[in-house]
Amino acid sequence: MWAAKLVLQQEVHALYSNHHGWLYSWLRKKLGCSHRAADLAHDTFVRLLAREEPVAIQEPRAFLTTVAQRVLANHWRREQIERAYLDVLAQMPEALAPSPEERAILLRTLVEIDNLLDGLPALAKRAFLHAQLDDMTYAEIAVELGISISTVKRHLVRAGTQCYFALMAD
Repeated sequence: MWAAKLVLQQEVHALYSNHHGWLYSWLRKKLGCSHRAADLAHDTFVRLLAREEPVAIQEPRAFLTTVAQRVLANHWRREQIERAYLDVLAQMPEALAPSPEERAILLRTLVEIDNLLDGLPALAKRAFLHAQLDDMTYAEIAVELGISISTVKRHLVRAGTQCYFALMAD
């Protein structure tokens, strides 16, 4: 186990030393922001360090591009969630608006929920969110989504199962 981690760290160190500048430039062109590019380049290498075992990389830039694209997709998805959340907050009366700490916790929770539901069909996600966040009944969800109650149940079982296994994997 320790030997595999050491090999992984050496691989990531070599990748970082040889390709960080290139990856940063690639991300900066994609994002148009040097600060975000630096953050996401960092996140790319942190993701590599979190691996359990070394990888035999034959095309380092292609490999880094693939990992960075996933990091970038997560970044854009998080931004989309944050924008939607801020839009909802802007419509709330100021007296009911959550504190900055509560906002941060809620946003982090929304991103975690989105990660848990990643890969599910849109209707399954919506059914799950209506059930969990809006406290809607199966019948209400069925009407809202224009599907049968049995389909709602099937979506909720699928979403619940995915969440369970995703949490068990962590």
